[in-house]
Amino acid sequence: MSETSSQKRVVIVGAGWAGLGATYHLAKQGYDVTLLEAAPYPGGLVAGWKTPGGRSVEGGIHGFWYPYQNIFSLVNELGLNPFTPFTRSSQYSPAGLEVESPIFQNEPRLPTPLGTFFYTCFKRLPLVDRLSALPLLYAVIDFDNSDEAWQRYDRVTARELFKQFGVSARLYKDSFEPMLLVGLFAPGEQCSAAAALGMLYYFILAHQPDFDVVWCRGTVGEKIFQPWVEKIEKIGGKVLTNKRVDDIILDAMGNAKAVVCGEETFDADAVIFAVSVSGIKKIVAGSKTLNAYPEFRNLMNLGGIDVLAVRLWFDRKISIPLPSNACFGFDPTTGWTFFDLNTLQDEYKHESGSVVEADFYHANQLLPMTDEEIVAKVHQDLATCVPEFREAKVVDRSIIRVRQGVTHFAPGSYQYLLRAKTSIPNLFMSGDWIVTNHGSWSQEKAYVTGLEAANLVIERFGIGEAAKIIPVEADEPHIQIARTINKTVREIGKNLLPNFWLP
Repeated sequence: MSETSSQKRVVIVGAGWAGLGATYHLAKQGYDVTLLEAAPYPGGLVAGWKTPGGRSVEGGIHGFWYPYQNIFSLVNELGLNPFTPFTRSSQYSPAGLEVESPIFQNEPRLPTPLGTFFYTCFKRLPLVDRLSALPLLYAVIDFDNSDEAWQRYDRVTARELFKQFGVSARLYKDSFEPMLLVGLFAPGEQCSAAAALGMLYYFILAHQPDFDVVWCRGTVGEKIFQPWVEKIEKIGGKVLTNKRVDDIILDAMGNAKAVVCGEETFDADAVIFAVSVSGIKKIVAGSKTLNAYPEFRNLMNLGGIDVLAVRLWFDRKISIPLPSNACFGFDPTTGWTFFDLNTLQDEYKHESGSVVEADFYHANQLLPMTDEEIVAKVHQDLATCVPEFREAKVVDRSIIRVRQGVTHFAPGSYQYLLRAKTSIPNLFMSGDWIVTNHGSWSQEKAYVTGLEAANLVIERFGIGEAAKIIPVEADEPHIQIARTINKTVREIGKNLLPNFWLP
């Protein structure tokens, strides 16, 4: 480390994937990095923690999909082995088992999206309904993740998009909306069509193996974040918890020079925000500095979605066919998932009874229920999917209510999302809601934007090497050709009739 680089102080706010990613890379480059986390532990709800009785819980189970190549690379660099093998999954409705998915990478590879279409096992959905999705492929081609494409599709609801392209009512109800409820965490009429296309393409349609997923063999905090923080501290980074940020201080040139936490002030040559939408809104609401900037005031137009995470311990072992399961149709606007933790997590492999995690998204109407009512509902829903649960008794429970816990990509929200660079020259943004051209989603996107923010710091000071970011796998040749043709036709139309069509 050079003496010059050690003098550059970077304060990073938020110790999730983005904040830890930026902190780790900048600490490796010799910067004086301080990471501030409002919660008592790094990672917030993603990380997980122990109950007073010593049992592990977390605010929802998080999968790691096949395209998460940057996170997989990080885990290898850290020398960790936190993941299960790739697992199969299924979908349930109140009528029973609806869909079973294979491990797609084990099947002969077909051009996208044929593998998804042919290898997924639909138990009830007729072929004629599945074929009604074919016209939607034009929207998949047309949406190329560019800024123009986001603006074109963002003001349309996902439900309207599927309706316009002739998707059958049953295919929408039994397939697409369940994907939205557990992927974008809201029903189709409340989701941006742009976000729906981006999410579906990244996780399912771009390449045959993309839907394959592994799970953490314990909480993300225990298996990944704790050893990661130890490595950060070993190379000189500082990770401080219970530090709620109130404001930033600017110098005479309009650059951030300090971050304020209560009575404490942390001097900075650069600042990176790496918090959720709800977190940044709380900071902006109390910040005299940020309130002076329209881009930060406009964040108040963004929203979050309520999450309910329930972990139940049963008095006996129940045979659950597959370890990860998505469910739809139990509540009109709520999707949920359940996981067999005896299979997925090391801590519960030898439990005498089943341990099940059930996570509910867009759970607005469920959060006011009492703990007893929630346990009864989850028990009943589980028994609808796997009838053996009817005879089992709940012997312990953990219930976590998270208001505004995940980002809501509502129609029209794209115009308010921030990019990595802000009007404050040395203040950079990161997180799963930040605009980036990388193309990833969820945890992978958060981590990538953390590295992108770190690279902007390095670019600003000219000190250190930029983080190497693995790009999303390129589109398959037939998709590339189709997108090139489509873009050419669009350009011709724009030249013939400029500013004619409503975007």
